[in-house]
Amino acid sequence: MKLSRFTRAGSAVTVGVLALTLAACNPDAAEPGTETSESAAAELTGEFAGAGASSQESAMAAWTATFGAQHPDVTINYAADGSGAGREAITAGTVAWAGSDRALKDEEITETAEYCGPDGAWSLPVYVSPIAVAFNLPGVETLNLTPDTVAKIFAGTIKTWNDPAIAADNPDATLPTTAVVPVHRSDDSGTTENFTDYLAATAPDVWTWEPDGVFPEDIGGESAGQSSGVIGVVESTEGAVTYVDASKVGAGIGTAAIKVGEEFVAYTPEAAAAAVDASPLAEGRHEHDLSYEIDRTTTASGAYPIVLVSYALVCSNYSDEATGTFVKEFVGYIASAEGQEVSASEAGSAPISSDLQGKVAAALEAITVG
Repeated sequence: MKLSRFTRAGSAVTVGVLALTLAACNPDAAEPGTETSESAAAELTGEFAGAGASSQESAMAAWTATFGAQHPDVTINYAADGSGAGREAITAGTVAWAGSDRALKDEEITETAEYCGPDGAWSLPVYVSPIAVAFNLPGVETLNLTPDTVAKIFAGTIKTWNDPAIAADNPDATLPTTAVVPVHRSDDSGTTENFTDYLAATAPDVWTWEPDGVFPEDIGGESAGQSSGVIGVVESTEGAVTYVDASKVGAGIGTAAIKVGEEFVAYTPEAAAAAVDASPLAEGRHEHDLSYEIDRTTTASGAYPIVLVSYALVCSNYSDEATGTFVKEFVGYIASAEGQEVSASEAGSAPISSDLQGKVAAALEAITVG
């Protein structure tokens, strides 16, 4: 499918259930040699549900639109209710696949075995994106922040935007006395888990809480559900600051460059990809489970380590043939070069490498059906 034929479906999507009835708006959409071929389109039919990470919401709107143009008899419902909800849904067997901003833990894989077969569910990386530290401070478009300063902001110990810790790294900025209003996710969020993992690794003397998908209750502060919720609070509140998937940052919202080694690095898809490239896959997993252990303390030049790798959680076995066939085709499309290009265009994500695309394709091929 040519990208010039793609419409920006994601701009009209809201948090919650993303229900897209997919029609064959372009009969020539499937080009020879793509995984979503005309013959495959003829075989796929039915209604399929997914749930999970709100970080994938914009990308998911684009993926379902382009995939649906090639598969006219498929309806996809994706509930962007957060990573925790997605992991619960794949464990309960209420969805065909799930989105999660962290890989399944060993005990969670065991819990999925009842629905997904003895090897449980696998975590396949399909979406790489920086987590932006985004703020509403009129007249200030960007700030340099060290890990300790970021940790103090979200721990509630930095109270105003002209705090000496912020001023020290921003000598040319005009910093107001405006109160700092930290905003965190109220739901169980993979974005929160990635962000708190970064804080715990890079500022352990300040951030003394364990990494978790649920923000520490004893800190307090403002909160909202899903990515669209927290960025909405920031947009309407002067002095507010949050952590959010970069695809949600709109015009008029400032963002921080983060100190990595001896340089301050702004978030970009390329900087996020550099952080992933500097990180290893988790050890001790099934050969087709592709879980990353992000190196938050990397000093690699140009790397932005506040990054999330969002996964498609898929079963290693599907008892229902139609569901298994759909997952193989749809997730295969998402992870393909075409799918990754669509996501990069719509959501500003970093395309996964061709090597990783091949590993995801091999994992999907290994899924058993029936």
